[in-house]
Amino acid sequence: MEKLSRRERADQEIDRLLALFESGEIPDAVARVVIPPLDVPCARWSLSNKLLTMLAGTADARGYRQWEEAGRHVKKGMRAFYILAPRFKKMKDEGTDEEESRLIGFLAVPVFRCEDTDGEPLNHPPLEPPEPPPLVEIAEAWGIGVAYVPCYGGYYGRYNPGSNEIILATHEESTFFHELAHAAHGRFKKLKGGQDWRQEVVAELTAAVLMRFFGKKDTRGTHYEYIKSYAEGAGKDVRRACLAVLSDVGKCLDLILTHEAVAVQAA
Repeated sequence: MEKLSRRERADQEIDRLLALFESGEIPDAVARVVIPPLDVPCARWSLSNKLLTMLAGTADARGYRQWEEAGRHVKKGMRAFYILAPRFKKMKDEGTDEEESRLIGFLAVPVFRCEDTDGEPLNHPPLEPPEPPPLVEIAEAWGIGVAYVPCYGGYYGRYNPGSNEIILATHEESTFFHELAHAAHGRFKKLKGGQDWRQEVVAELTAAVLMRFFGKKDTRGTHYEYIKSYAEGAGKDVRRACLAVLSDVGKCLDLILTHEAVAVQAA
């Protein structure tokens, strides 16, 4: 029997997934295991500031003086990112003539990532998985950094084209595959900002195929629910949404699996 190529195997998995999505016989969605927050100052910030910290690709961010108090200093040339601090003003209540503090706006406060400092060691537990996910060498070959951070809010992962970095708040391989698919998509098509339904369906269907391809745990229900949420927002059912982006999914798989095959041969 003739051995199937990697792409032919991937096409088989796409057909199986589409048939499953159409049949409605979908397994239950699998809950993601996320990385818990560290016991550091930024863990007590507002949710919006925690998300800004996550998007900066770090688990620990502090102000300049806070780092000095921790026995560390910001390395020369490192740039801050900014969080928002509320501004309050004491104002008299017209009814009671009593003073009360009222929110009048926000101030941008510069903070620095722990990765941008030197000095006393930090006792952070390891955030990276015991073993890197499959295909991490593809990200490395494309010059993409992969960082693990605690989970804040509903973000499990993100690909940032500007910094060319994948940020993950879970060790689940499916999340890494999803973000790697975004990176592959961006290599042949300019990505839109925000949560574009086509981009999200491309990334999630590609991730679903890769999970099956590498024999990982059954996450078909999770992929289905994710795609369904974006498909319904675009006025489509799951199968129609998948078919609408199938060409881009194929190109993503070609980029990832062809590169992966070359890497294996080189090793």
